[in-house]
Amino acid sequence: MRKKTTSKANQKDGMIRIISGQFKGRKLPVKNVTGLRPTTDRVKETVFNWLMQDTREATVLDCFAGSGGLGFECLSRFAKQAHFIELDKLAASQLQQNIATLKLSNAEVINSSAIDVLSNNKDQLTFSLVFVDPPFRKELAQHICELLEQNQWLTDDALIYVEVEKELSLVAPNNWQIIKEKQAGQVLCRLYQRDN
Repeated sequence: MRKKTTSKANQKDGMIRIISGQFKGRKLPVKNVTGLRPTTDRVKETVFNWLMQDTREATVLDCFAGSGGLGFECLSRFAKQAHFIELDKLAASQLQQNIATLKLSNAEVINSSAIDVLSNNKDQLTFSLVFVDPPFRKELAQHICELLEQNQWLTDDALIYVEVEKELSLVAPNNWQIIKEKQAGQVLCRLYQRDN
């Protein structure tokens, strides 16, 4: 979820569209929360072309869920489960409502900061597909990637999608290999695979 500077007063609540899978074409409401911008359909199409063979039965973690567009796309494509981390209360509440609308029993919303959640893996959860799409220019991506690896949140061959501003020099953990990369405007999209 990206941060933008447009004032709240000029914006109405929006919608996201699920582009494929069992919920293809469904539109879900998104709260107009300052700083949230859903991933565009164009970028989603690229990402899910990369992940075409990897979403079914995946255990998914969306670290900065915002609208939930990436996580809902995975669930539409038969992911086993998805956990949405979202700090903003309104956005988290809307995620919960959208889960209820889609009648999903395999999705959970965690209303907290990604750093707080990932700092301790006391339940020893692991994820095979993780999305790291933080607000721009907050220096969050590097820290989150380090926490994912250090605190054993990832399966042995997990896929990690990272979306950051193109000028950011992200240093991924040594055992993460870039398998796909694309620049779309000001955004740099990378897909890593973890090698244990």
